[in-house]
Amino acid sequence: MLEKLKNVFSTFVKKTLTEKNLDDAIHELRILLISNDVAIDTADEICNSIIGSFKGQQITRLTSTKKILLDTLKEVIIEILTPEEEIDIIKEIKAKNSLGLPYVFVFFGINGTGKTTTIAKVANFLKDNSISSVAAASDTFRAGAIEQLTKHMDNVGIKVIKHEYKSDPASVAWDAIEHARAKNIDVVLIDTSGRQTTNRNLMMEMQKICKVANPDLKVFIGDSLAGNDILYQAREFDKQVGIDANILTKIDADAKGGAALSIAYETKKPIILLGIGQGYNDLKPFNRDIFLSSILDFK
Repeated sequence: MLEKLKNVFSTFVKKTLTEKNLDDAIHELRILLISNDVAIDTADEICNSIIGSFKGQQITRLTSTKKILLDTLKEVIIEILTPEEEIDIIKEIKAKNSLGLPYVFVFFGINGTGKTTTIAKVANFLKDNSISSVAAASDTFRAGAIEQLTKHMDNVGIKVIKHEYKSDPASVAWDAIEHARAKNIDVVLIDTSGRQTTNRNLMMEMQKICKVANPDLKVFIGDSLAGNDILYQAREFDKQVGIDANILTKIDADAKGGAALSIAYETKKPIILLGIGQGYNDLKPFNRDIFLSSILDFK
């Protein structure tokens, strides 16, 4: 995981740079970043920061150049991975519960990203933190969606509130919230239809769910293997319904590693959790320092 991105940075830092070949090296770095699923704007931010670090300085010995490059990379990646607002979901949930109210999540993402499985993983993660939850089967259009969510939630011991297919998704969400209030359940996890972002009816449906449910956190679930498609999806959901946080799936299979950098830079919203495998326990909080060391920890 992340080995290719690590190799890209390692090779660049170890280059013998001169004022004459700096532009060529930066151009090569930019191409390598983009080829490893780093979005164009994100790659430009990294490259421009490196160029800026050498302004007014003369490139001298390799050792000093290496230190400048490494320090600059650390600074720019920390800035990219530091959102405008940090989110501690456990703390936020407990704060909302202290008011006698359930904390409400709404999850967005297209089909094939592992969205439904990830919601079950979130439920299991919360359960491990002594937080109860109930799920709302608000994808009432895709054949098999309700059964799929129910199966996963049964496996982790979580109740699902569901209606008939083609019923109003927002009403399912509302019923799940009312159930949580009545039963003193801590969290409501609302699944939504995963059709393409170009589907106008889908987006209107998402907007209605958000209006009715008034969620505390709107979460985009993206496939880290989707390349730049993940950025287009995130932008569209953010534009139409707003995104508060991101979850990246299949990060264990992401050899390139650019998705996390790109989604953090493009959305300016935190990555809160990472899917690291197929099991219900294979979900972990995103740790900026661990991610940073995994791509810059080289000799």
